[in-house]
Amino acid sequence: MLLWTRRSRIIAIALFAALFAVVVVAPLAMIALAAVAGSWNGVLPSELTGTHLAEAVRGDAVAAAVVSAQTAVIATLTAVVLGTWLALGAAAAPPPVRRFLDAAAHLPLAVPSVVVGLGLLVAFSRAPLLLNGTRWIVLVAHLVIVLPFTFSVVSAAQRRADPVLAAVAESLGASPARVLWRVRLPVLLPAMSASASLGLALSMGEVGATIMLYPPDWRTLPVSVFTLTDRGQVFAASASTAVLLGITLAGLLLLGRLGKRSSER
Repeated sequence: MLLWTRRSRIIAIALFAALFAVVVVAPLAMIALAAVAGSWNGVLPSELTGTHLAEAVRGDAVAAAVVSAQTAVIATLTAVVLGTWLALGAAAAPPPVRRFLDAAAHLPLAVPSVVVGLGLLVAFSRAPLLLNGTRWIVLVAHLVIVLPFTFSVVSAAQRRADPVLAAVAESLGASPARVLWRVRLPVLLPAMSASASLGLALSMGEVGATIMLYPPDWRTLPVSVFTLTDRGQVFAASASTAVLLGITLAGLLLLGRLGKRSSER
């Protein structure tokens, strides 16, 4: 360990706790207070109200939340399937092909999400793939942004997996499809669950590419939060953010339970 003494460990923990409180806890606390603030003229709100939260769970806000959940689920499930398939294919490919696939899969990480949105806008605004103005271009954008993370998590797990398990199954006469279904995928299930959690969180909070591509009938909740903030409605934006955090947390808890069950199996 880098910290040998008890005093140095206590100092390090205290510094981390202070940094965590300033960077993570304080902003979340401010959002929670702003979501129930009727007026805020001092250090703390001078008046509390539930009006903003009530508005955030009805009407257009609910529609935006449903759109965000649908987009995140579809993009995440697709990314997990494609990322797992790509990780398995790259593991079996020759080293030059493996390096190319790894670089290509991580390419979206090298550019901002706004660039991804602009690229998709230019690429899919003309026939034969005319997706501009539809919900599909938003789903493609989220898939492009989430896929590198799912591939990275599953690929790392694939490299750590014991190849003897698959070799034993093959030596006993199992077909490649059976080895994949009964050996390789069960070993990767915890990593797939973790990649799904990461993808869900990323998709639920994505706004850079979405705000460039979304049609009027497919507006996500982060876009609504951005719009409210741009209009100066900070309290309403905070209430919508609280709803967004709640939905994301619920999804992560559900995926965590599923991942725990899969690892126990």
